[in-house]
Amino acid sequence: MVNVLFVCLGNICRSPMAEGAFQYLINERGLQDKIFCDSAGTSGFHAGELADPRMMETARAHGIELTHHSRKLVIEDFTSFQYIISMDGPNLDIILALQKKAVQAGLHGSPKVLMMRSFDPEAGEADEDVPDPYYGGLNGFEDVYQMLTRACENFMDFLENSELKSFKK
Repeated sequence: MVNVLFVCLGNICRSPMAEGAFQYLINERGLQDKIFCDSAGTSGFHAGELADPRMMETARAHGIELTHHSRKLVIEDFTSFQYIISMDGPNLDIILALQKKAVQAGLHGSPKVLMMRSFDPEAGEADEDVPDPYYGGLNGFEDVYQMLTRACENFMDFLENSELKSFKK
């Protein structure tokens, strides 16, 4: 089983949408017994909350239901997940610092920590972050959905061509 964790700041906008879009692909490709995904935030500001209503509305418009309750990234995640995918640079820094703490604590997981937009073919070097739509209007949520969908498709293709090759029929 390949375990993937998507991470943003509050775990109510970008990372739950990435989780929802990726779960949609998992279901569509019949990979439920091969890939598990979850999401978390580097802060605990919104712990226990559902996704932002604007993100839920955007997801629903594309046939995706966001049911995840926000949670904070914890040190144990570094032993549970093979991939931890950051939505932006500032959160990447926090993830990498927590990963060092995990290693110092003797937790032996070694997930690959990657940037979400490294899988987005429309992202340039200056566009490595998925922008946080929280303080903007509905268009920002749609833009984030489009970015995440492209990136999730390519990340799924990457997993199928590397990690899951042995599962191919």
